[in-house]
Amino acid sequence: MRSLTLSKDSKYRTSVGGASKLSVLAGFAVALTICLPLASVLWLAFFPEENIWPHLLATVLSDYILNTLALMAGVAVGTLIIGVGTAWMVTHYEFTGRGYLVWALLLPFAVPAYVVAYVYTDLLEFSGPLQSALRELFGWQTTRDYYFPKIRSLGGAICMMILVLYPYVYLLARSAFVEQSASLFEAARILGQSRRSGFFAVSLPMARPAIAIGVAMALMETVNDYGTVDYFAVPTLAAGLFDVWQGMNNLGGAAQIACLILVFVMFLVLLERFSRKHQKIYQPSATRFRQLERTRLQGGANFAAFILCLLPVLLGFVIPAGVLLDYAIRYFHISWTPEFRTIAVNSLMLSAIAACVAVCLGIFLCYSARINKSELLNASKRLASSSYALPGAVLAIGVMVPFAYFDNTIDSLTRRYFDFPTGQLLTGSIFILVFAYAVRFMAVALGAVESSLEKITPSMDMAARSLGDKPQRMLWRVHIPLMRSGIVTALLVVFVDCMKELPATLILRPFNFDTLATYVYQFASDELLEESALAALMIVATGLIPVLLLSLTLDRGNRLTSAGKPEIK
Repeated sequence: MRSLTLSKDSKYRTSVGGASKLSVLAGFAVALTICLPLASVLWLAFFPEENIWPHLLATVLSDYILNTLALMAGVAVGTLIIGVGTAWMVTHYEFTGRGYLVWALLLPFAVPAYVVAYVYTDLLEFSGPLQSALRELFGWQTTRDYYFPKIRSLGGAICMMILVLYPYVYLLARSAFVEQSASLFEAARILGQSRRSGFFAVSLPMARPAIAIGVAMALMETVNDYGTVDYFAVPTLAAGLFDVWQGMNNLGGAAQIACLILVFVMFLVLLERFSRKHQKIYQPSATRFRQLERTRLQGGANFAAFILCLLPVLLGFVIPAGVLLDYAIRYFHISWTPEFRTIAVNSLMLSAIAACVAVCLGIFLCYSARINKSELLNASKRLASSSYALPGAVLAIGVMVPFAYFDNTIDSLTRRYFDFPTGQLLTGSIFILVFAYAVRFMAVALGAVESSLEKITPSMDMAARSLGDKPQRMLWRVHIPLMRSGIVTALLVVFVDCMKELPATLILRPFNFDTLATYVYQFASDELLEESALAALMIVATGLIPVLLLSLTLDRGNRLTSAGKPEIK
């Protein structure tokens, strides 16, 4: 009887081992599929049908690079100053409105950069309400009578991106400041450091890794942006990619520019990692950790802190959202058409499907890595998460090439053997958009799922195994219910990112298929922002979902108390 039992256990282990090997191979195959766009871009760049690289190098490439570098430098400085400055003030000082501003500073997250660009151009251009009011007030007639900054310029593009990208730095910097112990600042005070010098000598160096990550993420979004630079006529690498592909009809040249964009992105990733490589700062032990006491500001200092923290919220969210709301109400009868409702359904359906696909693949990769303990699966998971570094335009080229080849091959075979054309099976359907979105935002899904899965103790797995559950049943009965909050968060964040994605959607969308993002882009490009305001407002409203989630968890576990003693510096 005992030998029979051992034989059954041995058979069970063998079957599990076979399933384990299968899941490892499947996970590796998923990761390779996700990396297929990158491989396609590299292949097309090194082996183009027509090499126009020398022509680009001799004509426009230097302008593309210089403008991109200038844009990145401006955005880096602006997001660093606003993000770190506001994070420091709401963490270390108590002032009027701080309780609202601590989460309101995240609101610009919800507004895409191209929407902000459309709104402020409408407000600040020559025929806009601001300049019209100034001319009427002072009796000016033409631009020769006064000077007004040109909104459609490199400087204007930098300002627009700063307004919506600083929350990356603010969020991570504030989290780093909150986790710093008050004992460190007391030690600095004993050594003669003032609060201001303590910020530069103690707090800022400790928070530098988190700040570097925030700046790198903001710059990745800057490199990826197409809507803003195209509308402002700023020739960056992203705009150049579209010009070469669609204007010059040269996919190989576009792939070569895409590779150059990847060099910029990889440089940002390496720079962020290098900033943390030789810096290891450890927090005091739990018994010695003491929460910071915020210093209450009074008088002029209180008012200045309130205004400085309020301005980014006003400029980055309140004014754009207010203008869009006003336009949406006034032009609702024009905007609310059957065509618009179809486009809204397209966006919601497409984003929901892509979010489900990305999260399901994320669960599969993370769970396979958990139950198999395979280095190959861990490497595959890291490989899949690197897809977020691919800008939307680069990703679109990488997706288009293999799927177009597949469609052409199938069409050729069916024509030859069955005299039946299949047409564009994949490239002419929403499948290609779903695939591109899932690849682009796989890192977001993996991060949220992995974070939730790591919180489940391995003893739960052993208990389920001892009760006879196989890995698949254990996932549905044990892990999915415990990961519910992480899965919902991943679904919402990926859904919102898909709703806002513009470059990849412009390139990959099928004929006669629009999303809210492309709808806003087309109307705003034709100077019809009023008619697209309702669509833009829907994108902003959808983007508020992850912002509200972040605001709800921002202070969880890190409650600070304010000091009653006023101090003004």
